[in-house]
Amino acid sequence: MSRPVTQVDALVVGGGPAGLAAATALRAAGVEVVVVVEREDEAGGVPRHCHHSGFGVRDHHRVMRGPVYARRWADRAVECGAVIWTRTMVTGWSSDGHAMVTGPAGRRLVRARAVVLATGARERPRAALLVPGTRPTGVFTTGQLQQWVYQQRLPLGRRAVIVGAEHVSYSAVLTLRAAGVRTVAMVTSLPRPQTFGLFDVVTRHGLRVPVWTGTTVAGIYGRERVDSVLLHGPGGRAREMAVDTVVFTGAWIPDHELARMAGLSMDPGTNGPACDAEGATSLDGFFAAGNLVHPVETADIAARRATAVGVAAAAWLHRGTPRPALSDAVAVRVTDPLQWVAPNLIRPGRWSRQRVLLRSSAFLDHPRIGVEQGGRLLATYRLGRMVPNRSHHLPADWQRAVVQHGGDVRISVSPR
Repeated sequence: MSRPVTQVDALVVGGGPAGLAAATALRAAGVEVVVVVEREDEAGGVPRHCHHSGFGVRDHHRVMRGPVYARRWADRAVECGAVIWTRTMVTGWSSDGHAMVTGPAGRRLVRARAVVLATGARERPRAALLVPGTRPTGVFTTGQLQQWVYQQRLPLGRRAVIVGAEHVSYSAVLTLRAAGVRTVAMVTSLPRPQTFGLFDVVTRHGLRVPVWTGTTVAGIYGRERVDSVLLHGPGGRAREMAVDTVVFTGAWIPDHELARMAGLSMDPGTNGPACDAEGATSLDGFFAAGNLVHPVETADIAARRATAVGVAAAAWLHRGTPRPALSDAVAVRVTDPLQWVAPNLIRPGRWSRQRVLLRSSAFLDHPRIGVEQGGRLLATYRLGRMVPNRSHHLPADWQRAVVQHGGDVRISVSPR
C-alpha cells in the first residue's frame, strides 16, 4: 500500500530552540514551505520543562523562564509562517531519500528539497553509565525529573543525591526543591565543580547542599524504590547514604540516530554529524544544527548558531544547484585532553567569522592552544581557564590559512 507524499521546501526535524530558530531564518529568507516536526505535544524543546530563569539573554536580549522562552520561539516561528507538526516523528528515510513521518494524521512520506536536523542531545541514563546494584524506581535523568515534576506533577521522595556538578546539575537542585525534595549531596568524579562559581556558592551556602568532589556512585540499592546509594570518595573511601531519589545529570550524547540512518559522516569527538560552520553535512541538502552538533550548549547559543544554519540552508535552496562536494572539506580534529571542536569541517576559501567552540575533558589553567595542518603551524592562542563540560571560544581567523590538500587540521594543547 503506497503512502501519501507531501512536498515541502524545507523539513526541520526537531522543534526545540535550534529547530525553531532555523525554521524562522528559512522563512525570513523567503523559503516558502517550511515544516517543523516535533515529537512532543508542544514545540519548544527542553526549556519547556525548565521552570528556572536565565533563558533568552543572547537571542532575545532579556531574561525569562524556560517555558516563556520556549513559547517565544514557537510563536516567532509560527508568525514567520513555519508550519509545526506536533506529536509527529521522523522514523527513517525511504530508499529514494524521503522522510518517513508518523503522526496523528497517520504515516506519510515527506519529500523535502532541504532537511535541517535539529534533534538535540540527551543525558546518558544509569544503564549507559554502567552503575551496578538493583533496579528500583526513583532513578532519573534531569530531563525525566523536570517532566515528572512540572509536566506530570507526580510525587517524588524526600531525600535525593545528584550525580554531576555541571550547569544542569544545579538546575536539578532547583527542580527537586520545587518538588519538596531535599538534596542531601551533589557528587562528581572530577576534582572541582564545572559550573560558575556563583552557582556553586549559592548551592553550597544558600541552599545548604554539600558538593563532594572526587566521588562516584558505586551502587544503587532498594527493592520497590531506592533506599540507599554506595559512594566511593577520594582514596577509595566508601560511604553508604540513605536516599530515595537519584538524579544523573549531564554526560550528554547527541540524538544522532536519524543522522546515522541518513548516512551522514559522523565526527568522532562530538558523536554528532560532521559539519561546517553553516551546518552543511556530508550529504548534499542535509544540514545539522543545535546540540546535535555541539553537545551541549545553552539554549540561546544553540538558537543563535542555528539561525546561521537556517540562513545557509535558504541560500542553498535559492541557488538551485548543488554546492561543491563537502567531501572535499578539511576535517578538524583535537588531541587529548581536548574533547571536541565545532565546527569540525572547514571548506578552504569559504570560512566563517563565527567563533569556534572547543571543549576539554580536563581542567586546564590558561593553556596555549596550537592549530596546525600537516606540520604547518596556523595559529596559537592563549585561552582562559578551561573547565570540563563547558565550552570555550577559539577565534576563527586561522581558517583562512587552511589549504585543500594539506591534511587534517589538528588542535592541541601546546607545551608551555
